Amino acid sequence: MTLRILVDENIPAADHYFGPLGQVERVSGRQLCAQQLSGADVLLVRSVTRVNDELLGASDLRFVGSATSGLDHVDLPLLEERGITFAHAPGANANSVVEYVLAAIAAIDDQLERLLAGGRVGIVGYGHIGGALAGRLAALGIDYRVYDPWLDPKSVPHHAPLREVLASRVVTLHPELTLRQPWPSRHLLGAAELAALDGEQLVINASRGEVVDNAALNARLASGNSPAVVLDVWEGEPAIDATLLHRVRIGSAHIAGYSLDGKILGTRMLWQALVAHLGIVLPEPDPPGGGLPPLEPTCSGGGADIVRKLVQQRYDILQDDALLRESVKQADPAAAFDRLRRQYRERRELSGTAVAVSVGCDKRSLDFIQGLGCRLVMEDSVG
Repeated sequence: MTLRILVDENIPAADHYFGPLGQVERVSGRQLCAQQLSGADVLLVRSVTRVNDELLGASDLRFVGSATSGLDHVDLPLLEERGITFAHAPGANANSVVEYVLAAIAAIDDQLERLLAGGRVGIVGYGHIGGALAGRLAALGIDYRVYDPWLDPKSVPHHAPLREVLASRVVTLHPELTLRQPWPSRHLLGAAELAALDGEQLVINASRGEVVDNAALNARLASGNSPAVVLDVWEGEPAIDATLLHRVRIGSAHIAGYSLDGKILGTRMLWQALVAHLGIVLPEPDPPGGGLPPLEPTCSGGGADIVRKLVQQRYDILQDDALLRESVKQADPAAAFDRLRRQYRERRELSGTAVAVSVGCDKRSLDFIQGLGCRLVMEDSVG
């Protein structure tokens, strides 16, 4: 069996997983065109590629996969009409986005301390990411409320109306981008919703740029008593509004879900789906990359200190902010935005990694460490 497999250049480990199945060709997801699909059997993309009639053209694709959770970039009815099997990777990047949100909270003023002292997080959207975030907050003892009108409220813990969720100290957005009635998510936060937010709040958008009306947000941030804002996603990507970037507290280039662990999991999920589609049995390749050494012991200070130290040891969100701010100064900011994503550094997840702790570490500190998804290793056993 020899397949011709086109793979977005930002999907890692493609040769490792798909090489045994055929010829793997790397392509630019943003610039991919119909002519490149001629003779291809498989197309693997990310969210920057619009999989539509214009792209598919006269191709004879048999399988399309997206290494993402979201589906708004894929014309699913068209694929079904043409008999093309589709697969995606729901949940692969969920933990990466959760840790991005925690890093943003930990980096903005004393928001983390206030949450641990009884403050509330409002979660908009209870899919894979929203659900994973709720679980992590519960493990850390942080109160939260969830808004997702598409789900039965009885199936969503701490379900609340949008108004109540948006009144939380921290509001984090994770809905699917949809225009479907009766609850479209495009511009879910418009001028009226933004006007109700105040200077004590923090708003994080790591879903899709269009969920927030960027023009209205720009105007709101130019007015008084405005909330702190962290944006990983932007309307008009890759050509983002430099003025809006100047006004937000932290900005990044749509990389919240870009941990190496999450991306490799997405690749692995597409491999599993393609093998199932082909009806063959193959041994699953061992995941590439190695383990990580235990993180530094950290049982001193309060819960906020422990969470902040561990999160920052694994991921420096301010580095991504600095890189994006530098990119908008380039001659071609849009190209620079895409370059940040294409050349993104290796970022590993905190969850699942070991933390060295001393015998005298108190139970509350151990609870915070485990609440982050870390494994406890006694210092005497490290080495």
